[in-house]
Amino acid sequence: MTSSPLSVAVIGTGMAGRTHANAWSQAGTVYDLGLPPVRLAAIADAHLPFAEDAAARYGYEKAVGDWRDVAEDDSIDIVSIVVGNALHREIAEAMAAAGKHVLCEKPLAGTLEDAEAMAALEQKHPDLVLATGYTFRRNAGIAMLAKLAEDGALGRIAHLDGRYWCDYGADENVPMAWRYKGPMGSGALGDVGSHLVDSAELILGPVVEVSGAQLVQTISERPVAGGAVAGGRGVAASADAPKEVVENDDVATFTARFASGAAGTFSVSRVAHGLPNYKALTVLGTDGTASWSLDRTGEIQIADATSPQGLGGLRQVLVNPEFPYFGNGSSMAFGGVGLNQIEQFTYQAHAFLQQVAGITEGALPPCASFADGYRQMRVLDAVARSAASGGAAIEIS
Repeated sequence: MTSSPLSVAVIGTGMAGRTHANAWSQAGTVYDLGLPPVRLAAIADAHLPFAEDAAARYGYEKAVGDWRDVAEDDSIDIVSIVVGNALHREIAEAMAAAGKHVLCEKPLAGTLEDAEAMAALEQKHPDLVLATGYTFRRNAGIAMLAKLAEDGALGRIAHLDGRYWCDYGADENVPMAWRYKGPMGSGALGDVGSHLVDSAELILGPVVEVSGAQLVQTISERPVAGGAVAGGRGVAASADAPKEVVENDDVATFTARFASGAAGTFSVSRVAHGLPNYKALTVLGTDGTASWSLDRTGEIQIADATSPQGLGGLRQVLVNPEFPYFGNGSSMAFGGVGLNQIEQFTYQAHAFLQQVAGITEGALPPCASFADGYRQMRVLDAVARSAASGGAAIEIS
């Protein structure tokens, strides 16, 4: 176990990049003391003014305009990669070669081939922590659904339904960006579907087959961006701007079979008007039903056999210290306070630092590995192949 200071850099200053930057600064404020001191070393972005702004806001020592400056800085120990998916492999390989631990945003890469190569880095660099950023694993409500399923409190699970609907692409005048490029299956499915499948597998274990998939492109072209854009929301171009072809999917739906025998139904969208960030999971078993949604993240809904006769049905249970992650992960840890999505990044950063420092006693569950990220991409690839085959059943290899 090391107590030496650990220095951190973040590559990318979009919405998720800034949240990573904040999380590293907050990681030592939650759970038990004992993490090594964290030095906030650098923020990198190809558009230097964005990096300078983020560095100033979150207290990082410097801003750089090229991620290679981070790779060449021997004083940096840990790097968050939060840029376009197509860039993940090149940056991760360079950081690992430079001896740096890497936390890479999901999905792991832009292509299955790149994801496989990144997973291979774990064998090549066994001394490094190489992790994929599935932050919803740290959500107290989702973790409680997983606990209820594992403990048998819901009986035999027959079905899980998952939805992740967003509206960031609903306006056809939102300019072209990396999210709209890449093969079918790398759009809404790769962006938000990756989170949905990971949460479902956290609750019920591995998906072994997908079928009935559909990938739909609703908006076929978008205006060319007129300049650098950070965050990606609330940005629109003029209607007469030059257009560029959208390459991937706006909507995806599919069914799945879990190794347990349970069925799964899933839908994702980036063009769902009026739903900026709606994720919901419902687990249906023979002895109970439990559900969670991101718009009411401070609670779950549950129906089971404990209700008095005639008073059954879904009831609200507030997130409280009996839930995973909440007890020592909030400065106001009592029911009704709730948690938000930003705190999940802080818990993830805390867990990652524990792994790097070699802290095991009382540690949080480890972060998803690059191998985990590669497996998730194989699931999504199977969905895309199902859609290309008219909905055929595809086993997960």
